[in-house]
Amino acid sequence: MPIKSQAQRRKFAELLVEGKITPEVYERWNREAGAKELPEHVRPKAAKKKATRKRTTKAKAKPKARARSTKKKR
Repeated sequence: MPIKSQAQRRKFAELLVEGKITPEVYERWNREAGAKELPEHVRPKAAKKKATRKRTTKAKAKPKARARSTKKKR
């Protein structure tokens, strides 16, 4: 699978310097990408969501007692 962005190319170069991958692996991935112009990142970074303030709810009012009818039921 070739390298798809400049960021990936930098990351693989860093891994090569740290000794986590072999030079053959780096060359294989880099060769497959070729000399074409690569984007900085494969996809744009997701926009951060704005922090929302936690709303406090007011205590619910108790329902009013029903007015009692003065008429007697028969």
